[in-house]
Amino acid sequence: MNRDTRLSDVLHVLLHMGQAKGLLTSDVLARSMGTNPAVFRRTMAGLREAGLVRSERGHGGGWQLARHLSEITLLDVYEALGRPSLFAIGNRSAHAKCLVEKNVNAVMVDTMAEAATFFATRFREITLDQIAPRDPAFASVHAHR
Repeated sequence: MNRDTRLSDVLHVLLHMGQAKGLLTSDVLARSMGTNPAVFRRTMAGLREAGLVRSERGHGGGWQLARHLSEITLLDVYEALGRPSLFAIGNRSAHAKCLVEKNVNAVMVDTMAEAATFFATRFREITLDQIAPRDPAFASVHAHR
């Protein structure tokens, strides 16, 4: 199964942006994210619309945080990415006729809803400054992949 790494990738980039002084280019940030600049810009569009980052075009342009790391939660980033699917688990069919399958579906739906609520609650509590390294050497934004 393919994993959606956008959340992890974007958190990585945002933490680097939080340490940078000034604008960072799409090229530099895309390298840090392990992708190309066009994919990077497409991925960051939702974050810009959500007011988490801002960008300037042209020579001397680039990206920077629109808010301090302490004002951005993991939930903010997750939602700005369009709430990627948390689980690959699903029901056999949406409209079960079998009583056993209906019961299985009900417990699956309830359990997944509880898990999603826990996830959102926990992600709302964690700000990016809480996960940023405290090491001064962290300020380097160059890719290390």
